[in-house]
Amino acid sequence: MTHSYDTGRLDLPFVGISTFGKRPYVSDWSALDADVAILGAPFDFGTQFRPGARFGPRAVREASTLFSFGHAGAYDHEDDVTYLPGSVRIVDMGDADIVHTDTVKSHANIETGVRAALAAGALPVVIGGDHSVNIPCIEAFEGQGDIHILQIDAHLDFVDIRHGVTRGHGNPMRRAAEKPYVTGLTQVGIRNVSSTAKDGYDAARDMGSDILSVRQARDLGPKGVIARIPAGARVYVTIDIDGFCPSIAPGTGTPSHGGFLYYEVLEMMQALAQRHDVVGIDLVEVAPDYDPTGSTAILAAQLLLNTLGFIFHARGHS
Repeated sequence: MTHSYDTGRLDLPFVGISTFGKRPYVSDWSALDADVAILGAPFDFGTQFRPGARFGPRAVREASTLFSFGHAGAYDHEDDVTYLPGSVRIVDMGDADIVHTDTVKSHANIETGVRAALAAGALPVVIGGDHSVNIPCIEAFEGQGDIHILQIDAHLDFVDIRHGVTRGHGNPMRRAAEKPYVTGLTQVGIRNVSSTAKDGYDAARDMGSDILSVRQARDLGPKGVIARIPAGARVYVTIDIDGFCPSIAPGTGTPSHGGFLYYEVLEMMQALAQRHDVVGIDLVEVAPDYDPTGSTAILAAQLLLNTLGFIFHARGHS
């Protein structure tokens, strides 16, 4: 018996060009026709400590090929669901053009890419890059209706201005909270010594943030965390890989011990997809050269693909 997934080239993970999940590459952003559009944002000029996240998109794309076997989606025996069947069209837009040392121009180019995905009706998924790339991602949602932000991160990233810098990787959640169309933030995983001073935490709460540490999130459980997001909110998800424990995600610029393990975040993503419309995703701060095993990039790719599976299953793709 010949199955549909036996037809065509075998195209094993170690063969060919490393687009995200080995999905088609579309270089003409005016011709996007997809449910999901992957955009690389290889920008790390906002980094305050260890650089290298500019190589995150390449590493995550290569890692994602590990999950590209066959053509029939991914069957999950626990959920008894085949996620990401052929009806979910994923394309890779390639990378936004980055102009070295020019934050304003580089961020503008990232925003252009996200706007192109939104104009095509695709879910934008941006792979960073440092966390400052979230700033142009959120700016691209101007005119798209109200959104709530769910942040998974070790750090609050709510600095207003430091040494004249307003668009570094410590600023994105402050810039987001200033937007009239961002109705609130749920900031999860925030812990220990951080880059934001107490006045930043006070300002975040005054501007609508719900802040939870890893321990607080564990007490609530994944569903309990997501239940704190207002009912009916359209949610944008920003995931800093340092939200995970560096024992499983050492490949990042600012590791912080005591972070989440894989299933804790995965179950939050599943609960989110079941309760809310997810309108955009970015995953940032993978700096692969600090992890010679490649495990950090694999974690990022696995989380993104499973999250996309949850989102489109909730939308009726099965």
